[in-house]
Amino acid sequence: QVQLVESGGGLVQAGGSLRLSCAATGAIFRMNAMSWYRQAPGKQRELVATITSTNSTNYAVSVKGRFTISRDSAKNTAYLQMNSLKPEDTGVYYCSADVRTTSVSYVYVFWGPGTQVTVSS
Repeated sequence: QVQLVESGGGLVQAGGSLRLSCAATGAIFRMNAMSWYRQAPGKQRELVATITSTNSTNYAVSVKGRFTISRDSAKNTAYLQMNSLKPEDTGVYYCSADVRTTSVSYVYVFWGPGTQVTVSS
């Protein structure tokens, strides 16, 4: 099994910054893409950013230029630097990872429990 744990959420004023971390532990043979999603109250979960194993990145239009995703492959950890935060960035932020648990296994998607980000106006 693989466990993901997010940290770094909290309450911040509009215009402020937060840095989220996502640490993966367990039976990891190879970590492929890692992603951040968010879910605002009453809304569907949406993809915020993805980083591949070769460090290619992709962002939602709403966060491009403000958020930066990165990873430390040696630590199986992903980060989300969030700058110029807006009230509409409020939500629970989830980390996901595409993991091959053995050399012959399928790629499984694992999720963390989420961390709350609240941006006040």
